[in-house]
Amino acid sequence: MSGIFGIVSRKNCASDLLYGTDYHSHMGTEYGGMAVLGKSFYRHIHDISKSQFKSKFFEEYKEMEGNLGIGVISDRDAQPLIIGSKFGTFAIVSAGLVDNTNELAAELLQEGETFGEMSSGGVNSVELIAKLINQGKTLIEGIEGLYDRIKGSASILLMKEDGIYAARDRLGRMPLVVGERDGDYVIATETCSFLNLGYRITKYLEPGEIIRLGKYGLEEQLAGKTRKQICAFLWIYTGYPASSYEGINVELVRERCGRFLAKNDDVKADLVAGVPDSGVGHAIGYAMESGFPYRRPLVKYTPGYGRSYTPPAQEIRDLVATMKLIPVRDVIDGNRIVLCEDSIVRGTQLKNYTLKKLWESGAKEVHVRPACPPLMFPCKFALSTRSIDELAARRAIWALEGHDAEDIGDYLNDRSEKYQKMVDWISREIDATTLRYQRIDDMVEAIGLSREKLCLHCWTGDDDR
Repeated sequence: MSGIFGIVSRKNCASDLLYGTDYHSHMGTEYGGMAVLGKSFYRHIHDISKSQFKSKFFEEYKEMEGNLGIGVISDRDAQPLIIGSKFGTFAIVSAGLVDNTNELAAELLQEGETFGEMSSGGVNSVELIAKLINQGKTLIEGIEGLYDRIKGSASILLMKEDGIYAARDRLGRMPLVVGERDGDYVIATETCSFLNLGYRITKYLEPGEIIRLGKYGLEEQLAGKTRKQICAFLWIYTGYPASSYEGINVELVRERCGRFLAKNDDVKADLVAGVPDSGVGHAIGYAMESGFPYRRPLVKYTPGYGRSYTPPAQEIRDLVATMKLIPVRDVIDGNRIVLCEDSIVRGTQLKNYTLKKLWESGAKEVHVRPACPPLMFPCKFALSTRSIDELAARRAIWALEGHDAEDIGDYLNDRSEKYQKMVDWISREIDATTLRYQRIDDMVEAIGLSREKLCLHCWTGDDDR
């Protein structure tokens, strides 16, 4: 995923833009960028795959001056882009995944368009988005037309002289939230970016809603839709504990997930632990419900090591997983451990870089408890899981069936014999004493939204674009 941040201020916005964007650093690992509009456009983009966002921009932001600004932490494309168009010059950032980028780019090339921004050997999807918007008769019509043509999701911030236009994707898979402080406005993916800067939440954008933040404050450009399918994984893993989506705090959801895991468990243990950082809230909830003490057998060495899930290259994911977690032998040795994790995606890092450290440090038992059901399908709406072959559950099905079964209905039913055989296979594969996944109904209840308002595609395969 990517994270975006925008600001409209009565004074120079560069400082708040720097820190507000930096509070999205957990959302992506490839590029960071900021653009400010004052007397002219100021823009900087940096590769942040091997360094932290703030360190790359700490000196440059001092050169940026203006009342409008947008920033991004990007999981793939270099952005913001500055585009000359019939609507005037604008800067644009986007969060999400345009799943049919190549097909749309081919259509535009046939129509005589050219692409100047290339990313990872292909078309920069943010430039594609800008070109599709430019095909509308008006800016708002162009944004509406964009959502008619793309598959996947794209929430955008578009900055021009009259303000920042913000559009949440049509089914609301990615959040956008407005904050206000003494007449200054911000809009962001993550509300944790508001707190230390003194902004208070004033509005959660509805799916498909378009607003403009300008000198007259917040002005609605297009009403939102009532239908919603926000990504459930935001609460389980992707989001920051201090953030809220749809008014529901991430940390509290994780605690409730942990409580459900404990309620459905009968294992005896000496301690409960979470895989840092995203497993910690789940583990705290498990400890509160079970009465087992919460302890830290694994500690994260924070400086320089981000999330091992987000980098696109496997070798980078493995390096981060190897180096960031340090075992505490005196806590581990001889103990039965319940280990809460946000999810099991590939399973290789959990086995090779987490459980291995516990076993080598003398753990007596390790009972793994993921806070969500088995991941069955790659995400089509954000750049996370890339293919079915990567998923531990699909490898289990292949091993059990001798092929990747066309009908996996029984494997989606947590009360079926095939489901249990799949879980047992994964448990052996990752070298856990026992493995029990969260039930999907419990996960939904922990989040607190009705099932139809959540995107559960990666668990169920439901695909509503």
